[in-house]
Amino acid sequence: MVNLVLATALAAAAPQMSPDAPIAAPAEPIAAPAEPAMFVVRDADTTVYIFGTFHALDGKADWFRDEVKSAFDQSGELVLETLIPEVRGVASAPTPRRQPKVQQLAITPSASFLGTTRLAINAGKSQGMSVGNGADMVLRRAAELSGKHVEALETLESQFAMFKRMPAAPAAPAPRPGAPVGESAVDSLSRSMVEMQQAWKQGDQTIFVRMLGQLKAASPATYRMMFTERNGRWADWIGARMQTPGTVFVAVGAGHLAGADSLLVRLAQRGIESTRLN
Repeated sequence: MVNLVLATALAAAAPQMSPDAPIAAPAEPIAAPAEPAMFVVRDADTTVYIFGTFHALDGKADWFRDEVKSAFDQSGELVLETLIPEVRGVASAPTPRRQPKVQQLAITPSASFLGTTRLAINAGKSQGMSVGNGADMVLRRAAELSGKHVEALETLESQFAMFKRMPAAPAAPAPRPGAPVGESAVDSLSRSMVEMQQAWKQGDQTIFVRMLGQLKAASPATYRMMFTERNGRWADWIGARMQTPGTVFVAVGAGHLAGADSLLVRLAQRGIESTRLN
């Protein structure tokens, strides 16, 4: 289940970074334009764009354009899952409500979480993927450069606490049918990440629905903490934000916009209907 949790987490929870880890420079688009999924909820005087991100990308797609770029430019505020601390040596415009640096956090993630995080980092690197090229970082840099207010739906401490509370992953299951003999955990995760990244670029939510279903069956508690509970809290946040006029760009992991317990479903249950734009 470790690989399943990690792969799903790439579309669910903002990845944490070492305070010494460099942020990669934005990559020049070298592939066909991408069309990741984006939705909107609006009333007479408030518009909230909801964009599904992928937290670590290879930088080989031009996705920050057309409707996504237009929606971002129209918005006076960027809202991310969390604000990753500043990285040493990387200049950044001041941002209100910036999170404390990692060294100051009172909550320490479990050794199991740290180990699986390293696995995810290694798998991503093997495919040329980095957090610095991820949609969240690209949006945050653009917001800071343009002077937009940047806010978070949850604190970094709360994400660490969530991972600390997650049940331990059981022993690795038997290799899935068709998997290469002797395939390592990193190789298996790498293939999952590439598959998910390609689906994200095409705005195809099918793979996220499938992986969410697998995660829910394998670990209901993990699924509940990562998706059901957080999507409900975020739907409440958006519902409250709809009471204030303005335009907001909300960017959360693409996995939160798929499946029966998605943020969009939670909004609909609160009487807030969404429309897909991209």
